[in-house]
Amino acid sequence: MNAALRAMALLVDPGAEWLQIEQETGDPAFLLSRYVAAVAAVPALFGFIGSSLVGAVVPGMGVVHAPLFNGLFGAIFGYAEAFITVLVLALIIDLLAPLFGGRRDFDGALKLAAYSYTPMWLAGIFLVLPGLRFLWLTGFYGIYLLATGLPRLMKPSEQRTTSYVIVIALCACALSYSAAAAQHAVFGTSAF
Repeated sequence: MNAALRAMALLVDPGAEWLQIEQETGDPAFLLSRYVAAVAAVPALFGFIGSSLVGAVVPGMGVVHAPLFNGLFGAIFGYAEAFITVLVLALIIDLLAPLFGGRRDFDGALKLAAYSYTPMWLAGIFLVLPGLRFLWLTGFYGIYLLATGLPRLMKPSEQRTTSYVIVIALCACALSYSAAAAQHAVFGTSAF
C-alpha cells in the first residue's frame, strides 16, 4: 500500500476508496506500520520545525523558539500518541458497534479510525508557520470520512448511523485534544 496514494484517494473520492478498503484483508500491524507510521509523521515533523526552528512571534518578546530538546521529544511524544489514539479510538468504535446495531469487527474499526484521521494528520503541514496553525481545522474533514466509511465497515442500522458518527467524532476530538494537551503540558509544544 502506498500511503500517499491512499491518502489522496480518501480525500478526493472517499466513497470509492472505502469500497476498496472494505474488501481488503490485512493485519493491523501492517496498517499501523505502513499507513499510520507514514501519515502521522506529518504533524510531528512540521510541528517540530514550526515550534523549534521557525518559532512564534510573541508581542513584546519577538520570535520565541521552543528548545530543540523540547521540540524533538515533543514531536516523538506526539508521534507515539498518534498510534495510541488510533488504537483507543478503534477499540471504542468496536465496543460501541452493537449499541448502534452494528457488528463488532476490530479490523474494520482500526481501518476506520486510522483512515479517518488522515485529514487531521495532513493538516499538520500548517504547523510549520504560527500564522497558519488555525488551518488545522481543515482536519475536521475526517468527520466526513468517518461518516462515509462507518456504514461500510461497521454495518450499523441506518437509523442509528448518524448517532454513531456523532459519538465517535466526539470521542476522536476528545482523544486528540487530550493528546495535544498532554504534549503541551510535558514539552511546551503542541500538535495543534
